[in-house]
Amino acid sequence: MTMLVPHRILIAPSGFKESLDTVEVASAIAEGIRCALPAAHIDTVPLVDGGEGSAAALAHATGGRIVDAFVTGPVGSLVPSHFALLGGAGTGTAVVEMAAAAGLALVPRDLRDPGATTTYGVGELIRAALDAGAQRILVGCGDSGTCDGGLGALQALGAHARDELGAEVGFGGNALADVRTLDLSGLDPRLDEVDVFVACNPYNVLLGEKGVARVFGPQKGATPDQVEHLALGLENWAAILERSGVQDEGYDYGHGIGTGASGGLGAGLAGGIGATLLPRFEVMLSHVDLDGLIAAADLVITAEGAVDFQTPKGKIPAEVARRAKLHGKPVFALAGSIGGGARDVHNVGIDAFSSILSVPMPLEEAISAGSELLAAAAEQAMRLIMVGCSIGSRMSSPSPLVPGLVAPRLLERI
Repeated sequence: MTMLVPHRILIAPSGFKESLDTVEVASAIAEGIRCALPAAHIDTVPLVDGGEGSAAALAHATGGRIVDAFVTGPVGSLVPSHFALLGGAGTGTAVVEMAAAAGLALVPRDLRDPGATTTYGVGELIRAALDAGAQRILVGCGDSGTCDGGLGALQALGAHARDELGAEVGFGGNALADVRTLDLSGLDPRLDEVDVFVACNPYNVLLGEKGVARVFGPQKGATPDQVEHLALGLENWAAILERSGVQDEGYDYGHGIGTGASGGLGAGLAGGIGATLLPRFEVMLSHVDLDGLIAAADLVITAEGAVDFQTPKGKIPAEVARRAKLHGKPVFALAGSIGGGARDVHNVGIDAFSSILSVPMPLEEAISAGSELLAAAAEQAMRLIMVGCSIGSRMSSPSPLVPGLVAPRLLERI
């Protein structure tokens, strides 16, 4: 009996933070698959979600360009940064990638304190985009090293946040508890002439047990006591925005979708400059025909740095899987690491997953060897899938998911 294997494979990954960008991840996976299945037709679609690499990816996809700039980094020193000016149908649109000005990668490990880091540089990038003549500004959220509710970005754009004595508050999340008034009269007047959209994870909210301080604060270096202080500061900030923000009465700054994006930058830009918060994939995937490529594929392979409980909550692999299941296609995910709650990804359409690490190794070593590890893991995953396909071809009926492919239960064992 002829062995039925996937002929057309779609690789649609995220990047691996602080290791490989999404283009490098896609290339490494493709290399591994070709080692196992040289005749396969491989489509690669490197995906971005607003985090690191988003501006460059969108500039490349639209024939636009990157504009270099120096801005105030998250710990207060100048850092090289950039934004994108899109081409084609996106002409007139600037993409400000917040990670390029306030990302966690820009915070030295010994200075990771979200109570002190600032989004001031994000506001400076927005100003630079205005200087470049942008008519529409898209702010991509993700991979942030901050938890200041967008206070710093508003300060850079001309807003004044004052304490009970009328003095300007400082920078960082710790300052949010001190704010008593927010004066928006000094904002750059050019903001009235442009539309600002924020591409954010709709699951990220500002306040509560699932709020940004408690969920992401520890990842950015906050101790348990600091997390609680940040949470209280953000509660105060939400009240200030409700009182002084520009959104219509009743806007939910504390629990509205995306308000917690990038340490609360979503809420700050919504209340301070009237930005529109949008689910990130509505924006970030609009430049590729992902659904068409999925429909044409026999197998979809996705990837991200860590598969864990957060993956189903708006991460790229979950979005890829959601769309793949609309077309009845199987999905395999590769990950740098597997964390708690990883099995929940089966509920969003990822049929199987595996780590690229075959043996324990120091983080620094894994990061430096990321491309080789990923290629090797992709090759082995493909070989295992081919074994499953061989078994499936000898069964009385093919997979109910995709004719001729391995059944979901077999995939789950791989």
